[in-house]
Amino acid sequence: MTTPHPSLQLTTEVAEALAAGRPVVALESTIISHGMPYPRNVAMALEVEQIIRDGGAVPATIAVLDGVPRIGLTRDELETLATHPDVAKVSIRDLPYVIARRAHGATTVASTMRLAALAGIRVFVTGGLGGVHRGAETSFDISADLTELGQTDVAVISAGVKSILDIGLTLESLETLGVPVVVVGSDEFPSFYSRESGHPAPMRVDGADDVAAMMHAKWSLGLSGGIAVTNPVPLEDEIPAAEIGVLIDQALAECAERGIHGKDITPFLLGRIVELSGGASLETNIALVRHNARLGAALAAAYQRQQP
Repeated sequence: MTTPHPSLQLTTEVAEALAAGRPVVALESTIISHGMPYPRNVAMALEVEQIIRDGGAVPATIAVLDGVPRIGLTRDELETLATHPDVAKVSIRDLPYVIARRAHGATTVASTMRLAALAGIRVFVTGGLGGVHRGAETSFDISADLTELGQTDVAVISAGVKSILDIGLTLESLETLGVPVVVVGSDEFPSFYSRESGHPAPMRVDGADDVAAMMHAKWSLGLSGGIAVTNPVPLEDEIPAAEIGVLIDQALAECAERGIHGKDITPFLLGRIVELSGGASLETNIALVRHNARLGAALAAAYQRQQP
């Protein structure tokens, strides 16, 4: 068992579960503060936590509040994240600044991974991975999610790379970083809102036990870094790739016209796509997070069962 880093503040529920070797699933908080409107964001966060509990695991939503990295949040703390006007979007580079200033921060995939690992949590559920942005050959805009996956020992469950990105280049980058990319139950890599991307699955698995065995195999060999576990959105909830592609192209064009760049790009694009889709993309986003949470609970339990 990994002893949590002393700088972290764990809820009693999470601390007791980790100490007892029970399954725990990490959750990010950027989706709460920067990914969905209030009050849907709080309702979604509470629902996802309950799905994980119903699956036999303990949820640990991660954020920085008053400069303290929190592993597990109360209802009031979730409300703060969802409504406070000064909650920063915090990736790895931002953690020292936000902590030193004793500020609030919602953690991205990269920073959630790192804090989860420091707490001893090995399974993390999110919506979609960051990656290589379109036009990165001139902007060099590449998400820190990729480099974090290359070095931090956490299995990250998502519905694929966000479809606003360059999926092909993202997959190439993950290969270079030595990150196993597996797709659950499909031979095609998904694209967040859609089950299709035009890219084949680098590796296919058919359930949580298969992924848990990979986690043990990788880390027992001393191969550092995470595993990207992609879980296609359910068929009944997807937006077909051709349909969402038109909206993404329009949102990207507007982004360029307004000169939006850096870490502001993804929140703008996701919010604009919600508007352009008449809210359909938000419903798909919530559905895929629910789906990922069910798999996350199953994977955390399977990983604990397979412990030697």
